[in-house]
Amino acid sequence: MAKPLKTALIYDFDGTLARGNMQEVSFIPSVGMEKGAFWEEAEALTKEADGDGILMYMQLMLNHARLNDAPITRDTLRDHGQDVKLFDGLKSDLTGKGWFERINAIGAEYGLEIEHYIISAGLEEMIDGCPIREEFRHVFASKFVYDKHGVAIWPAVGVNYTTKTQYLFRINKGVLNHWEHDRINRFMADDDRPVPFERMIFLGDGDTDVPTMKMMHTKGGFSIAVYDPRNSERDQQKIYGLISEDRVNFVAAADYREGAALDLIVKGLIGRIAINAGTMPEGV
Repeated sequence: MAKPLKTALIYDFDGTLARGNMQEVSFIPSVGMEKGAFWEEAEALTKEADGDGILMYMQLMLNHARLNDAPITRDTLRDHGQDVKLFDGLKSDLTGKGWFERINAIGAEYGLEIEHYIISAGLEEMIDGCPIREEFRHVFASKFVYDKHGVAIWPAVGVNYTTKTQYLFRINKGVLNHWEHDRINRFMADDDRPVPFERMIFLGDGDTDVPTMKMMHTKGGFSIAVYDPRNSERDQQKIYGLISEDRVNFVAAADYREGAALDLIVKGLIGRIAINAGTMPEGV
């Protein structure tokens, strides 16, 4: 029996798997701020410093935590990550199997080994605390560096809208870290790459995902723009505009329940990948 071919489902986090920004649920209130004020201050600091917005919001988190005598640690960030509001259907419940179990099963039926990844401008430490963390082969996200006491002292990695694209190549070549640049830049024949772009599906929601979705689209993979079904019609139309601009293949609400449009689209793409790869069993 042929070994199942690795196939990657790659997700943004905020707005794609969970509603809103992860920092807004419990961290920002814990330092005595309202979310609008926090992001306004972060934007002002970014413009003043002519800096990177991701690094500046991370620095602002550190500053406000210190001012409130509540230093950031890995454990506190993981605790905040437990509070994220996941979209419907991701976790198993009394109504049936969760997203990952269903998608992995359909992949196995079609001769594919599904691996799930995250590429996010959000915080790796918070994602580590979320209820679905164990479903992912690897998480590429922003994160802090810590002192000997385990207290965050500085941003170690900031993942922004352009740096997100490099992580597609890291998944493609099997380089699952941030630092190994020699391996990621070294020539590797397409046949030797663990996960070809043709067997990748990327799901994202916002402006920070557009370069990644476009690159996936042009490299022969598939990209899906998702939106919170509670968003305004204007916000939804902005997402639909990505199709007319040839940046994504599909648009769907971030509803991961069985039978929802997103469920049907992803299952259909997995079937297409299996047919193209020659792993689809006869009679399926």
